Amino acid sequence: MSLTLTTPHTEAAPALAPRELETLRHIASGCTYLQAARHMGLSRHTIDAYLRRIRAKLNINTTAELTRLAISLGL
Repeated sequence: MSLTLTTPHTEAAPALAPRELETLRHIASGCTYLQAARHMGLSRHTIDAYLRRIRAKLNINTTAELTRLAISLGL
């Protein structure tokens, strides 16, 4: 039996900017906002801004939903 995760937000994912996708990948892999910022050479505040934009674009409210989206996108 195979488990397939689907999300209604998958169609909207191409609307994300490359840095937003990169941020999403880091957060979904378990990085804290500060760790993601360090990996990307950015400030924690920029990571916060990227995640706010992702949530607004895709109508996502929680980090768990962000992680689920990342998994469904293969990030």
